[in-house]
Amino acid sequence: MAQSPPQDLPKDKFLLIAINLLHRQLVVAPRTEAKRLSRELLEGRIAELTTVRMEDDSLLHFRLELDQSEFRGKLNFSALRDSLGVLTDNILRALREQRDVTVFNMEKRESSVLFGITGVTLEAGQSNVLVLGADTSGKPGNALLRLMYLDPQQFAGQGSAATGQAEA
Repeated sequence: MAQSPPQDLPKDKFLLIAINLLHRQLVVAPRTEAKRLSRELLEGRIAELTTVRMEDDSLLHFRLELDQSEFRGKLNFSALRDSLGVLTDNILRALREQRDVTVFNMEKRESSVLFGITGVTLEAGQSNVLVLGADTSGKPGNALLRLMYLDPQQFAGQGSAATGQAEA
C-alpha cells in the first residue's frame, strides 16, 4: 500500500534529499532568492528547484508546489519559512532516530504520497500544520514536491501533532 517516491529510492533517502533541497532553497538561501521562490509558490505556481545526480548516475529533477488552502491567517514569506523550518527539523529528527515514517497514498494516485510528519506553527494565535508530499506520476526522473497545509482541526486533541508526528 505505502510506497516511497520514486519507487526505487528508499523513502528515508528521498526525504533527506527533499528536506535538504527545501532547507537550502527557502530557509538558508539569501533572502532575495528565498523570497522570489516563496512568491512563486504563494502565487500558486510550480517552482523549479534543481536536478540531482543520484548514486547510479541517473538524474532526478525536483519541482515544488504549495497548497495553502487550509492555512489559517495570512501566509507570507516569514510564516512559510517558519513552518518549513519546523517541518524539516521534525523530518530530520525522525530520520536520525530511524523512526518508521508513515506514508499515505493519495486516492486513485499511487504515485502521489503524503509523509506522516507534520510541522506545527502558531501564527497570530492560529495553529497551522504543514506536511510534505510528493508526486512522481510525471515523466520518469521527475519528482514534484508538495508542501501542503492541513486543517489544524483534524489534529485537535492529538498529542502527536505537537511533536510533529501525524496519525492516520
